[in-house]
Amino acid sequence: VIGVVIGKTDVRGFPDRKNIGCERYTFSFTIRDSPTYFINVNSWGREEYIRSLSESFRVGDCVTIENPLVQSKEAEKEEKFNPVTPSCYKLLLSENHSVVKTSSCYETDTKLLSLLHLPVKDPQDYYSLGDIIANGQSLDGRILNVLAAVMSVS
Repeated sequence: VIGVVIGKTDVRGFPDRKNIGCERYTFSFTIRDSPTYFINVNSWGREEYIRSLSESFRVGDCVTIENPLVQSKEAEKEEKFNPVTPSCYKLLLSENHSVVKTSSCYETDTKLLSLLHLPVKDPQDYYSLGDIIANGQSLDGRILNVLAAVMSVS
């Protein structure tokens, strides 16, 4: 799979249920290879492997993923912690079988770079800030998608 990284989480450690006293590490990222399709990628393993993998690329980099495990995602569980994707699958990376290679988007395909700036939500599923201000009371308690741009940072 070749795609541009459009999102990435921090590395986290969790107690390993199988090896008491040890920790397993994880991080996830989302890649996109077309305007319509993007998928979440999860990686679990030893701290050294996960930290090294996480530090090997950043959002905006193009990656090639070789030999991932393709799994069906559990929609309720998956989408609580990861971006909602149009796929009913996720990719799982394993230290022993999978490889992630980075390359310049210009080397891979200049079309991939333009995908970085496309929203991942349906354009009809956003509220403007004006709508939120005008209808604030009726929107109370609802989860809303907001599309905004940063005009300046100071």
